[in-house]
This record gives sequence, C-alpha cells and structure tokens, in this order.
Amino acid sequence: MPRRRGYCFYQFENGNPGQMKDRVIALAGLMQALYQVQGMANNGHFETQALSVCMDSLFRFDAETPEEIFGSIANLKSGLEQVSKQLEGHTRDGAIIKMAMSVLQLERQFNRNPDAMRAVQHQLKHLGPLRNERGSTDAEVLGKCGEIYANHISPLGPKVIVQGSPAYLSQPIVVAEIRATLLAAIRAAVLWRQMGGSYWDFFFSRGKMTKAAKELLIA
Repeated sequence: MPRRRGYCFYQFENGNPGQMKDRVIALAGLMQALYQVQGMANNGHFETQALSVCMDSLFRFDAETPEEIFGSIANLKSGLEQVSKQLEGHTRDGAIIKMAMSVLQLERQFNRNPDAMRAVQHQLKHLGPLRNERGSTDAEVLGKCGEIYANHISPLGPKVIVQGSPAYLSQPIVVAEIRATLLAAIRAAVLWRQMGGSYWDFFFSRGKMTKAAKELLIA
C-alpha cells in the first residue's frame, strides 16, 4: 500500500473509502475518547493508558493504515467494547451516543474550514516537542490541546453537550481535559469519514459494525 500523507490529520490521497474493519477502528477511537470524557465529567478522572492512545493519535500526521494511528488494535480495547455496547440497543448509553453524533456533526464543519485545519495542524506540530518530552496526558499538554479545541473547533458549532457532575464540570482543569479529549474525538471522526463512514451506517450497518468490533476484540 502506498504511503498516504496527512494534511492536517489522516488524509487519503486517493479518497477511497476503507473496509468495514477500518471504519470500526476509527469509530473505536471516537468511542474510546468519549468514554474518557464521560469519566472525567462524572468522576473527575481518566484512564491514563486509554487516554494516551487517543491523545497520541493527534500527533500522527502520516500513517499507512488506520490501525497505525492508534498504535495497535490492542490499544483500542475499551473503544471496541464501547462500539459493541453502544450499537446494541439493550446496552446503549444515550449520553455517549448524543456526544458521538455531535462530534460527527462538528467534524463536518471542521472539514469544510481549511483555515481551522491549518491552525490545528500548526499548533499540534508546535506542541509536539513538549508532548514528546512529557507524554500526551501531561497536564500542560492536555491544557494546550484543550485550548486548540476551544479556539479553533468549538466555535464552528454545534456544541458538544457533556453531561456529568457539576462538581467536576466546574473545575477548569477538568474542562481543559475534556476539551483536549474532544479534540482527539474529532480526530477519530475525521478518520471515520475518510474511511467512508456516514450517519447511514448507524441505521443500516449496525450489525456489521458490531460484528467487526467483536472480531477485532478477539483477534
């Protein structure tokens, strides 16, 4: 497979949609990020390893496969579990589904705004050395990623409504962490669309996506 170089996030030169497996990998990245957002909003904390996978994906501008963006399939275990859970009606969490739909809508606005894409790319590259030194879940790195989201993506609308405990949602550090993680969710949404994903998949391909997620979990 020829290397496909990124413009801002993960851009495919030939524009060919990916296979269902690739779409599910992207969706798992999105769900893993939103599951961490939910944990921050409800409990004020995140799972370091799971969040690191999401945040690290922001700094991978060039990859040959969707899997490379997240390091490995194993890194997306919690995300794949969430895909399976959220697509099966009896285990669905309405709050995560609403956030996911809002992120996908917001990504469309981001994709239509070259200035925002260039600004995000520039600032992430500028942040790269600090992230390499301290890690992607360092408080300062998360804070700066949160600023990128607040300055260049959130204003594009619609707002992503995060539900949780007011005790945590009123804390600036938690708000910054949530915004940073939403930036990672946008990154996964970009990949989802590039893999040919659309809203219609949630109506007509739910069974196929669930099956693919479960197969990836045991691969």
